[in-house]
Amino acid sequence: MYATPAAQPWLTELYDCAANQSATLRLTDSPSDAAIYIRIGEPNVLMTPAYQINTEEILIVTHRESPIQNLTLEEARMLFAGQGDSSARVWVYASDTDMQIVFDQLVMAGRSVSSSASLAVSPGQMSDVVNAESGAVGILPRHWIAGNVREVYSLGNVPILAIVKEEPQGIVKELISCLQN
Repeated sequence: MYATPAAQPWLTELYDCAANQSATLRLTDSPSDAAIYIRIGEPNVLMTPAYQINTEEILIVTHRESPIQNLTLEEARMLFAGQGDSSARVWVYASDTDMQIVFDQLVMAGRSVSSSASLAVSPGQMSDVVNAESGAVGILPRHWIAGNVREVYSLGNVPILAIVKEEPQGIVKELISCLQN
Protein backbone atom coordinates (compact mmCIF):
# COMPACT_ATOMS: atom_id res chain seq x y z
CA MET A 1 0.00 0.00 0.00
CA TYR A 2 1.07 3.58 -0.61
CA ALA A 3 -0.61 6.87 0.32
CA THR A 4 0.64 10.31 -0.60
CA PRO A 5 1.34 12.54 2.40
CA ALA A 6 -1.93 14.42 1.80
CA ALA A 7 -3.93 11.16 1.65
CA GLN A 8 -2.45 9.59 4.77
CA PRO A 9 -5.62 10.14 6.86
CA TRP A 10 -7.23 7.41 4.71
CA LEU A 11 -4.61 4.89 5.82
CA THR A 12 -6.50 4.59 9.12
CA GLU A 13 -9.59 3.47 7.21
CA LEU A 14 -7.47 1.10 5.14
CA TYR A 15 -5.98 -0.43 8.32
CA ASP A 16 -9.50 -0.88 9.73
CA CYS A 17 -10.63 -2.57 6.52
CA ALA A 18 -7.58 -4.85 6.57
CA ALA A 19 -8.22 -5.77 10.21
CA ASN A 20 -11.82 -6.70 9.37
CA GLN A 21 -10.53 -8.93 6.55
CA SER A 22 -7.68 -10.38 8.69
CA ALA A 23 -5.24 -9.03 6.11
CA THR A 24 -1.76 -7.71 6.74
CA LEU A 25 -0.75 -4.50 4.98
CA ARG A 26 2.74 -3.55 3.93
CA LEU A 27 3.42 0.11 3.23
CA THR A 28 5.83 0.93 0.44
CA ASP A 29 7.70 4.15 -0.22
CA SER A 30 6.74 4.22 -3.90
CA PRO A 31 3.34 4.17 -5.63
CA SER A 32 4.76 1.94 -8.36
CA ASP A 33 5.41 -0.82 -5.77
CA ALA A 34 1.91 -0.66 -4.27
CA ALA A 35 -1.11 -2.86 -4.95
CA ILE A 36 -3.26 0.09 -3.82
CA TYR A 37 -2.10 3.69 -4.23
CA ILE A 38 -4.20 6.34 -2.44
CA ARG A 39 -4.02 9.98 -3.53
CA ILE A 40 -5.96 13.22 -3.58
CA GLY A 41 -7.27 14.27 -6.99
CA GLU A 42 -6.73 12.75 -10.39
CA PRO A 43 -3.21 12.36 -11.74
CA ASN A 44 -2.39 14.12 -15.02
CA VAL A 45 -2.21 10.70 -16.70
CA LEU A 46 -4.21 7.72 -15.50
CA MET A 47 -3.53 4.42 -17.25
CA THR A 48 -4.84 1.94 -14.67
CA PRO A 49 -8.13 1.45 -12.81
CA ALA A 50 -9.01 4.04 -10.15
CA TYR A 51 -11.83 3.99 -7.61
CA GLN A 52 -13.18 6.96 -5.72
CA ILE A 53 -13.19 6.17 -2.01
CA ASN A 54 -14.12 9.61 -0.66
CA THR A 55 -13.78 13.35 -1.31
CA GLU A 56 -11.71 16.03 0.37
CA GLU A 57 -12.12 19.79 0.43
CA ILE A 58 -8.94 21.66 -0.49
CA LEU A 59 -8.43 25.05 1.14
CA ILE A 60 -6.17 28.06 1.00
CA VAL A 61 -5.42 28.99 4.60
CA THR A 62 -3.62 31.71 6.52
CA HIS A 63 -2.62 32.29 10.10
CA ARG A 64 -5.50 33.62 12.20
CA GLU A 65 -3.70 37.01 12.54
CA SER A 66 -3.01 37.42 8.82
CA PRO A 67 -4.45 40.53 7.17
CA ILE A 68 -5.53 38.35 4.23
CA GLN A 69 -9.26 37.78 4.30
CA ASN A 70 -11.62 35.84 2.05
CA LEU A 71 -10.17 35.59 -1.44
CA THR A 72 -11.77 35.31 -4.84
CA LEU A 73 -10.34 32.87 -7.37
CA GLU A 74 -8.56 35.70 -9.19
CA GLU A 75 -7.12 37.10 -5.94
CA ALA A 76 -5.87 33.62 -4.98
CA ARG A 77 -4.31 33.18 -8.42
CA MET A 78 -2.58 36.56 -8.20
CA LEU A 79 -1.34 35.94 -4.64
CA PHE A 80 0.26 32.61 -5.56
CA ALA A 81 1.68 34.06 -8.80
CA GLY A 82 3.50 36.66 -6.68
CA GLN A 83 1.30 39.59 -7.65
CA GLY A 84 -0.71 39.89 -4.43
CA ASP A 85 -0.08 41.08 -0.88
CA SER A 86 3.69 41.56 -0.58
CA SER A 87 3.60 40.86 3.17
CA ALA A 88 2.30 37.34 2.56
CA ARG A 89 4.70 34.41 2.48
CA VAL A 90 3.23 31.90 0.05
CA TRP A 91 3.81 28.18 0.65
CA VAL A 92 3.28 25.46 -1.97
CA TYR A 93 4.26 21.82 -2.54
CA ALA A 94 6.60 20.25 -5.10
CA SER A 95 5.07 20.44 -8.58
CA ASP A 96 4.67 16.65 -8.88
CA THR A 97 2.69 16.14 -5.65
CA ASP A 98 -1.02 15.39 -5.72
CA MET A 99 -1.86 18.52 -3.71
CA GLN A 100 0.08 20.84 -6.02
CA ILE A 101 -1.36 19.21 -9.15
CA VAL A 102 -4.89 19.80 -7.81
CA PHE A 103 -4.03 23.38 -6.85
CA ASP A 104 -2.47 24.12 -10.24
CA GLN A 105 -5.49 22.68 -12.08
CA LEU A 106 -8.14 24.46 -10.00
CA VAL A 107 -6.47 27.76 -9.17
CA MET A 108 -3.44 28.52 -11.32
CA ALA A 109 -5.04 27.37 -14.59
CA GLY A 110 -1.79 27.28 -16.55
CA ARG A 111 -0.05 30.13 -14.71
CA SER A 112 3.12 29.51 -12.76
CA VAL A 113 3.42 29.76 -9.00
CA SER A 114 5.82 32.51 -7.90
CA SER A 115 9.47 31.47 -7.86
CA SER A 116 9.72 33.08 -4.42
CA ALA A 117 7.14 30.66 -2.94
CA SER A 118 8.41 28.52 -0.09
CA LEU A 119 8.21 24.74 -0.44
CA ALA A 120 6.48 22.50 2.11
CA VAL A 121 7.30 18.79 1.98
CA SER A 122 3.98 17.65 3.47
CA PRO A 123 0.59 18.88 4.66
CA GLY A 124 1.87 18.40 8.21
CA GLN A 125 4.70 20.85 7.62
CA MET A 126 2.33 23.24 5.80
CA SER A 127 -0.03 23.18 8.79
CA ASP A 128 2.86 23.81 11.21
CA VAL A 129 4.15 26.77 9.19
CA VAL A 130 0.76 28.41 8.76
CA ASN A 131 0.09 27.99 12.48
CA ALA A 132 3.47 29.48 13.43
CA GLU A 133 3.93 32.35 10.95
CA SER A 134 1.40 35.19 10.83
CA GLY A 135 2.32 36.02 7.21
CA ALA A 136 2.12 32.46 5.87
CA VAL A 137 -0.45 31.44 3.27
CA GLY A 138 -0.72 27.82 2.19
CA ILE A 139 -2.80 24.98 0.77
CA LEU A 140 -4.28 22.29 2.99
CA PRO A 141 -6.75 19.43 2.72
CA ARG A 142 -9.56 19.86 5.28
CA HIS A 143 -8.33 16.76 7.20
CA TRP A 144 -5.09 18.62 7.97
CA ILE A 145 -6.66 21.81 9.38
CA ALA A 146 -5.57 22.41 12.97
CA GLY A 147 -4.71 25.23 15.33
CA ASN A 148 -4.72 28.91 14.42
CA VAL A 149 -5.49 28.75 10.72
CA ARG A 150 -8.21 30.64 8.91
CA GLU A 151 -9.75 29.43 5.68
CA VAL A 152 -9.67 32.15 3.04
CA TYR A 153 -10.62 30.21 -0.10
CA SER A 154 -12.08 26.80 -0.90
CA LEU A 155 -10.99 25.09 -4.09
CA GLY A 156 -13.93 22.72 -3.59
CA ASN A 157 -14.07 18.97 -3.11
CA VAL A 158 -11.80 16.65 -5.04
CA PRO A 159 -11.90 12.85 -5.20
CA ILE A 160 -9.78 10.61 -3.01
CA LEU A 161 -8.72 7.81 -5.33
CA ALA A 162 -7.52 4.27 -4.78
CA ILE A 163 -5.49 3.43 -7.87
CA VAL A 164 -4.56 -0.16 -8.71
CA LYS A 165 -2.30 -1.70 -11.36
CA GLU A 166 -5.01 -3.95 -12.80
CA GLU A 167 -8.64 -4.88 -12.25
CA PRO A 168 -8.75 -5.71 -8.53
CA GLN A 169 -9.19 -9.30 -7.41
CA GLY A 170 -9.33 -11.03 -4.03
CA ILE A 171 -8.22 -9.02 -1.00
CA VAL A 172 -7.45 -5.89 -3.04
CA LYS A 173 -11.03 -5.87 -4.34
CA GLU A 174 -12.38 -6.41 -0.80
CA LEU A 175 -10.23 -3.58 0.61
CA ILE A 176 -11.36 -1.11 -2.07
CA SER A 177 -14.99 -2.12 -1.53
CA CYS A 178 -14.55 -1.57 2.20
CA LEU A 179 -12.97 1.87 1.62
CA GLN A 180 -15.91 2.87 -0.55
CA ASN A 181 -18.40 2.00 2.20
